[in-house]
Amino acid sequence: MVLHTSPYPSAFLSFLSSLSWALVFPCYWMLDRLLASCVATTLEKRRRSQDPCSFLALGVLISTPLYLVLLLASLPFALLGFLLWAPLQASRHPYIYSYRKPDIHRAEQGPSTTGSSEWRPQGRSFCFGSANVCLLPDSLARFNNLADTQCRAREVGKRIRNGASRPQIKIYIDSPTNTSISAASFCSLATQGFRRTSSLDHRPEPTNTAECPLHSCLEESSSDCPVHQSGDQQTRNHCPSDGDTGSLHSRTASRESLTRFHGTTDGGGISSNNTLSQHRASVFKRPTGRKRRHGDDGFDHEISAFFPANLDFLCLQEVFDRRASEKLCRQLHRYFPYVLSDVGRYGWKGCCSRFKFLNSGLLLASRYPILDAHYECYPNGRSEDALAAKGALYAKVQVGTSHQEQRVVGYITCTHLHAIEGDSSVRCEQLDMLLEWGAEFRRATSVPAGEEKALEDQVAFDVILGDFNFDNCSSEDKLEQQHAIFTQYRDPCRLGPGEDKPWALGTYLDTSGLYDEEVSSPESLQKVMENEEGRKEYLVFPASKNQCPNQKGRKIPLKGNGRRIDYILYKEEGLQPDWKDIEEFSFITQLAGLTDHLSVAARLAVSTGEEES
Repeated sequence: MVLHTSPYPSAFLSFLSSLSWALVFPCYWMLDRLLASCVATTLEKRRRSQDPCSFLALGVLISTPLYLVLLLASLPFALLGFLLWAPLQASRHPYIYSYRKPDIHRAEQGPSTTGSSEWRPQGRSFCFGSANVCLLPDSLARFNNLADTQCRAREVGKRIRNGASRPQIKIYIDSPTNTSISAASFCSLATQGFRRTSSLDHRPEPTNTAECPLHSCLEESSSDCPVHQSGDQQTRNHCPSDGDTGSLHSRTASRESLTRFHGTTDGGGISSNNTLSQHRASVFKRPTGRKRRHGDDGFDHEISAFFPANLDFLCLQEVFDRRASEKLCRQLHRYFPYVLSDVGRYGWKGCCSRFKFLNSGLLLASRYPILDAHYECYPNGRSEDALAAKGALYAKVQVGTSHQEQRVVGYITCTHLHAIEGDSSVRCEQLDMLLEWGAEFRRATSVPAGEEKALEDQVAFDVILGDFNFDNCSSEDKLEQQHAIFTQYRDPCRLGPGEDKPWALGTYLDTSGLYDEEVSSPESLQKVMENEEGRKEYLVFPASKNQCPNQKGRKIPLKGNGRRIDYILYKEEGLQPDWKDIEEFSFITQLAGLTDHLSVAARLAVSTGEEES
């Protein structure tokens, strides 16, 4: 398979697409601003109520007619541009692959990301993250009580790379009862000589240059990876990145507190441990003598104000807006060398007869080389969901090389399922297609391309990430809860159909409370999520008759931990099923105020089950 580095197969088609978008964009922008002026967020309503002279309301009254006049003036050009743009979508590639050489100083903070390093018998651990960032056009995002999509996109990227680029310290502890290195939980260390930072702090970074770590570049100034050359020219201009300018809103930098859930020896209790350190220490051990840390769970689980240090793979959903996607990619490329963006189809091609105004909204960022990628569109979307090309993005990454010169690879699937409530059958059909397409992709890419006699790749992991739009507790979602995907893949937060583990949290936030002071920062949202009453206040729960209004008028349930609709699933098959296990699972609040979802992350340990000689 070929990785596409530009949206079109030729420069001429790319020029026509740019020309058509230049004609459409003024009308699109005016329409977006006009609709946005009619839908206010709760933060804007609060500011208007505090404005004694109603200057904000006066500004809306003046700007709305102006937007309308300019919209009508730009409409003829937009129609001409649309007639040029729509036919071009038949030849458009389903994604854009981009590469940027990582900062050499940051490369020392985590494991090698060249993908060509030798696979050691004791194995490795890989960290996966998933987040729904709601980067819709501003007028549509406001229906989720979110505004200023462009600024949010830049801030989302900054916060993610800020959390992921923190140093991770490995500590090996000899167990007094075992001759092998024993298990120890991930913890935070207060290390002298390091500055304590908030989840909103940013650091400027040097300019990156492009060079493929697997092969020499054709030209020193080229940002393309030659192993993926197919005649396409990379359209993303990896120019020097501007320095960080601070957070989206002026907030006082608060102390970091990483919260961990620890069960009792019988797995029944939950307690939290707050620390003040910026730096987390991950403790790795040899597979021999592995001990369960939290009863039957066998891994640490936490609520964290930061994305995990040394995040290896990131899957984002609802990156719909084109300009916001570009801003987000510029930020992510400072940490992730490999990115698949602008995923999906527009127009009529590939999905069904319905016209697609939005792409899939999926984005995949990786620290390891992406070897192959494939996108499929769900053809059964209904209602407003049918206007977006929601689907599945499949990627194959190289994470090492075995002693027999076999490539050690991993498979990652990013998806976003149908969102309309009550359409359980649609989501189940999409899960069926997700499994079928994934099996076909793995069969097609099991052997290195162009090498008939080459050894078959060894698969280290197979992970599915995304927003499934159903939870494991709602009675309305019983059909999805019993789907076959949960027999082929394992959900670390799930006990069985209709039952989650006690520590599992909902990931869907109540949009009416996004700007409350209690949840306005990552640290404050983290503290709220630690408290059961706080979760009832700010998480969305399954619909139930057993609800009563709280002091703010919201209906809260009598029990439960909210709707968990963001998933990370992994297949236990691979190098050795007995030596693949979750080391840590995190619910992340670092994107507080920027989206209506909590992010999730998991660290997966993969080993061959052999002792290192």
